[in-house]
Amino acid sequence: MIRKVLVVALVGSGILINSCSKKTVPSKTASVTPVKTEKSEPATKATPAPVPAKTDTVAVAEPPAEKPAPKPATKADFPKVISVNDNAASKSVDGRLFYDVLGHRYWKNYSDGKYYLFDKSMYNNPDFKPPK
Repeated sequence: MIRKVLVVALVGSGILINSCSKKTVPSKTASVTPVKTEKSEPATKATPAPVPAKTDTVAVAEPPAEKPAPKPATKADFPKVISVNDNAASKSVDGRLFYDVLGHRYWKNYSDGKYYLFDKSMYNNPDFKPPK
């Protein structure tokens, strides 16, 4: 009895191993497998299309129409001078007030109280330095 169970288990595992090893994996390139039909059709030769006669002139293809260059994105025009409440402005390390708008920094002019768009001349201008 044990011998029959052992033989059946071995045969069953052998069939299982054999069937699992025959997996089909599709190929990366397309291939056509012919299927036999009941009626066999006579093979006919395909006649190639006639080749047009070559001429001695050179054919020049017309260049494709050029597309217009895309328009650059319009930059927002930022005013040179703005008025901001001093409570909304931030204070720099050296005590000057500034206000940021969409990546543009405005510095306070202490003589007239308005904020001006950053310029290199502000470093040397005493109007942009806080009063002591």
